[in-house]
Parts: sequence; C-alpha cells; structure tokens
Amino acid sequence: MPTLIWSKVKDGLDASMKRKAYAFFEKLQESDELPGLHIEPIVGSVDPRVRTGRVDDNYRCVLFKLTAGDEPFYVIHGVWKHDVANRLAERVRLSMNPINGVPEVERVLDEIRAEAAGASISPPISPVAAPPLVTHAAHADTTPHPVPVAAPKAPRWGPGLTSDALHEQLGIDRALAEAALAAPTEDALVDDVINVARVGWQADALLELATGSTLADVRTMFRLGDTPIVEAADEDTRIIESIKVHPAAQASFHLIDDNAELRRIIEQGDLGAWRLFLHPEQRTYAEKDRNGAFRLSGGAGTGKTVVAIHRARHLARRDPSARLLLTTFTRNFADDLAAAVRRLDETIALPGRLDEPGVYVKGIDQVAWAVVQRAGDDIADATADVLGHSRTDVLASTPSTLWSEAIDAAGADLPRQLATTAFLEAEYEQVVLPHRVANAAAYVRVRRSGRGVALDRAKRLAVWAVIEDYRSRARASGTTDFAEKAALAAAWLTRRSVQLFEHVIVDEGQDFSVPHLQLLRALVAEGPNDLFVCEDSHQRIYGQKIVMSQWGINVRGRARRLTLNYRTTQQNLGWAMTILSGAQWTDLEGAPEEHSYHSARTGPRPRLVAVGTLGEELDAAADILRNWLPDPSLSHADNVAAGRAAAAEDIAILVRDRYKRQTLVAALGDRGVDVRSVDREAPGRSKPLAMTMHRAKGLEFTHVLLFGVAEGAIPRSLRDYESSPEDFADAMLRERALLYVAATRARDVLAVTWSGERSRLLT
Repeated sequence: MPTLIWSKVKDGLDASMKRKAYAFFEKLQESDELPGLHIEPIVGSVDPRVRTGRVDDNYRCVLFKLTAGDEPFYVIHGVWKHDVANRLAERVRLSMNPINGVPEVERVLDEIRAEAAGASISPPISPVAAPPLVTHAAHADTTPHPVPVAAPKAPRWGPGLTSDALHEQLGIDRALAEAALAAPTEDALVDDVINVARVGWQADALLELATGSTLADVRTMFRLGDTPIVEAADEDTRIIESIKVHPAAQASFHLIDDNAELRRIIEQGDLGAWRLFLHPEQRTYAEKDRNGAFRLSGGAGTGKTVVAIHRARHLARRDPSARLLLTTFTRNFADDLAAAVRRLDETIALPGRLDEPGVYVKGIDQVAWAVVQRAGDDIADATADVLGHSRTDVLASTPSTLWSEAIDAAGADLPRQLATTAFLEAEYEQVVLPHRVANAAAYVRVRRSGRGVALDRAKRLAVWAVIEDYRSRARASGTTDFAEKAALAAAWLTRRSVQLFEHVIVDEGQDFSVPHLQLLRALVAEGPNDLFVCEDSHQRIYGQKIVMSQWGINVRGRARRLTLNYRTTQQNLGWAMTILSGAQWTDLEGAPEEHSYHSARTGPRPRLVAVGTLGEELDAAADILRNWLPDPSLSHADNVAAGRAAAAEDIAILVRDRYKRQTLVAALGDRGVDVRSVDREAPGRSKPLAMTMHRAKGLEFTHVLLFGVAEGAIPRSLRDYESSPEDFADAMLRERALLYVAATRARDVLAVTWSGERSRLLT
C-alpha cells in the first residue's frame, strides 16, 4: 500500500480538478497498480524515479517513486496539463543535499517554467525596483505616472562571505552562490537569482544572508546542524528518513496520514500550505520548550499566527489532559483561530468551558466574561478591590455612551482637552483599573507613568469626579465595561489563587490593554511554557502602548523576531512599509521596533489611482474589480495567469469605517458590480468582499483594493486625542498601523484609490 508524500508546490487547480485529483490520490493510496492510474516512467527524464499518472484526459500528475522496504513511497510534485506535465517530468529531479542531508526537488528550467505558468505557477512578475503606478481618472488605464523611488541598494552581505563558504557550510549550490554574491543590487538579486533558484530553501537562505544574517544565523534558522545526516545504504531510504525527522525537510515535504488529511490538503491548495510546511525557524518556536514567558514578534505575513496555532497543537498533543488557552483581541479573529486549529488537526479537543482539557479558543474579552461568570456571587470581594464597592451584578455590558453622559453631568471643571471619551477611557484603563484606584485620595497619589499629559491636584480631582459619576451610573444599571471585566477577572483569580490553564498562547498581543495583561498573568502560573505572546507593534490598531514587564510578564532573554514575509510580494510589502516610515515604534518590552522585513515573492507594482470626485473614484473601483473578477470562459489556471482572481471571494475591498462600506456596496451595485458586505459574520463565497480595515485583520486575499485613502478619512479626525502631543502621536501611530495592516492583506495584487487630497500617510 503506497505512502504519499506531499511536496510544497502551487497546484493551480480549479474545484472540479481538485475533486479528480483527490480521486486519483485516493486510488493511488490503495495501490499503484489499479487500472486507470497509468503510473508510467518518462523516457529520457533526468531522474529515473520520476513518474506521471493520469488524473483525467487533459491532466497528469508528476510524482517521484521511492522504494524503502516492502511498500513504495510517492512524492507528489503537482498536477498539470498533459503536455506540460510530461515536459516538467523530463527535467525535474529529487535528490539529497550531500552537505546538510535535506531532500530537494530542483525546479524546472526557465523555459519550462514559463510554459507551465498557466497551469500551476504564479503570473508574470514585474521588477522589484519599479515604483507604484499613479494614474488619474481621465486616463486611468493608459497613462501611468511613476513616482520617484530611492536609489537601488546593494545586498548587505556579511564580511568574508564566499561561494565556497555558502556551499560547504550551508549546502547552497555553488553556481547559485556565485551568482548571488555577484548581484549588484537587492533588486537584481531577487529578480536574477532568488526567483530562478532551483531549490526553494536555498533561495530563502540567500535572502536572509543578503539582508544581514550571518552563516551561523542561517544554520540556526534552518536548523541545519540540529539533525545528523541520515545514514542508509540507498538514497531513497535516506530521503524518506530525512523527511520524517529533519526540520528543513519538513518545510518542503509532508507525509500524508489518511484520506481525510489528503482531502483537506487538496481542497485548501497553496493557501492551506501553512498547515503542512513550517519554516524550520517557525517549527523551533512552535515546539521548543521555554523556561517562562516568551515573546515572538514579526511583521504582517511573517507567520506569527501560524506559529501560535502549531504551538497550541504541539502542547495539546503532548499532553491531552492539559488545559490550553489560545486567545486574541477580537472575537472574529478568535473564531478564525478556532477554525484554523480544526483544519490543522481535527483530533484536538476544542472545549466550550474554561476548566476542560484541550485548546480553549476565545477572544480575551470572552475569556474575561467567562471567568467573571464562573466566579458568580464570589466576585463581590474582587469588585470591592477594583471598583471600590461590593456588587455581584457585573455581567451586563456598559453602553458606549456612558462616558459622554458622565462628562456632561460631572465634567464642568475639566479642561477642554481632557473632556473627551478617548482621554478618560485611556486614563481609566491604564491608570485607575490596573492600580485598583477606589477613591479620589488614591487617585491624587497614584503614579501615571507614560500618560503624557501632566495633571495637578485640581485636574486630578476634576477627572475623578467624572470617573466617579461613570462608575455610579454603571452601578445603578448593573453593568461593567470590557476593561472592568478583565480587571475583575484578574483580581478574582489572584484572590482565590486559581490558575485555569497550564499554557496560554496569545496572538495579536500588541492590541491588549493593561487589564488584559493582568488577566493573562493571573490565568496561568509562572513556569515552563506558561505564556507565549505573538505581537507586532506595527499592527497595533487598538488601545495604547504598553510594556509587559510592568505588569508581571517578563520575557527578558526569551524574545525572538521573524523577518521573512510569506504572504505578500516584495512590491506590496515595500509600499506598505513606506507607511511605517517617519514614525517611532516600540515593542511590548518598550524597545525600539525595527521594520526591516523582506519577501522572496514578487508581483505587479501597487496601483495608485487619484481622482477628483467620489463618483469618479467609484467608477475607477468598479473598473478595477471588473478587471480582477474571474472570467467564466477561462479555467482557474488561465484566470490566474491573466492576473485575475481565481475566485471572486479572493478579492477584498477595504475601507476605513462601516458607513463608507455600506455606501460603497450600494454604489458598486449601481455600477453592475455585486459585492458582499462583511461585518461580524464569516466571509462568504462567490462575490468580492467589502469590509472595514479593522475587520480584515488576520485575513488575506489575492487581490485587495484600498478605497477612499484620502486626507480626513485615514487618518481620520483626531481631535479627541489632543489632550497631549503624546496622545495625538500615539493615535496617529494607530492610523498608520491600520493602513499598513490593510495593505498587507494583499498576497499578489494591490490597488489604492482616493478622491481629492490623498492621505498624508501616503508618502
């Protein structure tokens, strides 16, 4: 009975072909001699182990047949149209790298890759150095206006690097290494070397070295020295055993366990590759034991969420009786995480209660609510500690208008710049609740480090009068807000010395508030593998800057950073990173945060469309979407090759707020383009999706249109943050982060439109 090994390659198959491919592989798992499979060698192939198999009259599968023991192993290379598959099979080779023991599938020659592009390989690329295209309404499709770009930069090779060192210490092909070191610019390196490298991991390794990593860094990153080279008499056995144990091999090959897993792999295609192929560095973070809390940072698309999901699975499989929490800031993203855990491993328990074994996946505010509910009437003492009075009716939610009511009722003595909901909410969450301030005397004395605006005694008393009125109104209506529930939950757990979880894993940690951090610390006892926090300060679109160590979460010496972007192209990433420039960023340890991310993927330049009126912008958006929508007369692969989306739901239109979203959906409908509005619900299928930039966080699409990126829309009016220059600057950081998040949702194609004056965030 053959064993199948999936290799990392884009499939480019439409839904009907996926069904046929699954049927082919299902039969192959039973026997490679079944009639209809037609598993055949290719005469004159460079690798005698290569085979092709009949998927249907027009498509064939390219495989490698390995023999180890009594049963064969088949490495699945991909499915292509008949003639292309045969030509690919003639020129592709599976071998074992003699230096590091990693199996490698050498990529096809350039002329064959171009021929196969319509079946399984990405559409033609544009040069990395090319600037965005800026067009205007009157000639949006005919007259591009390039914007100036910086002078090309040379690769940042470390001192003394030679092709011999790259080959002998890492196993990189000597000719490839020579070509890389000879590249005069980063752009030439990516275009002429990285994108034509025959072996994928070697391209990634060269990119790391060219951006400042050392040979030792790369050996560690790819775990090339962790696993000894498998000793076996024949190469087939060495390849199979290496795939089973070598982290670098597992970044490109995956043993298929059963038919259910096979079906998931085929249905998800390359968009589901995260399930199978962890970069060796990601695998280290997902599986290595830690002596305490750990922080993993990295830009959008670097794989932090993938690591978090795989770590949850790793810890759950190692100890099925353990209670794990996988949490994030928003409920929608928590639902996405739960679905991802199911896709990764259907055997992992996802309990609905706090005290059950398995992976409990909820948003942090849902966790706080569940803890407070569990406490029941016993919450009264914690309420007295946090809010200054004992009460048990704390589960209902305080309406968002209550701060405004309290300002109107008790804010007569407040200076104008302090009489805003934004200032008071931040003061309450960052000072009052964390320090459990219960009365005016305590508030006058409390330290307010990091708040920017200074308050003398009179101003503090004026602020406290509003806070006291806010609490009084909430007490009268039997409600608490989200921050209060988190503070209450943390206080109750601490009072009762209850730890509900053995492990807590956090995604999007940069968005958490101080009460959230206190709750995290109270949910799990300090010790090995207690807290694992993924964060990116460049994606902080909620709340204020915080430093974890100030609130009991110390990761000193246990923090690492991911820099290689797996999602978007270098063109889109480079444009998105310009949004971050000109601002100072700090991470959750209070240290300066860099944004030197890079991607080995290339694609078309972002298209920037400037128009005069909203009507013209809507017309331009409709034209862009029509050009992106799949042509029903073309196949899945031919649509992709033409630069269109493979499916309508792979297209997203992102706007600053829900009001603009509703206007956009109606206006596009009037122009004959039907799109689906997405709010809290899960994204649907068969139509392009319109959503806010906030809602799109954590999602990805092949084509993204950022609509309405005009001054006054993003950044929006920030009058509520004028209490201090620090508050205003922090609010502006969140606006930059939001636009950066939106731009990095695009995997392949990005367009940006605005009417009137463009946003100041577009450099």
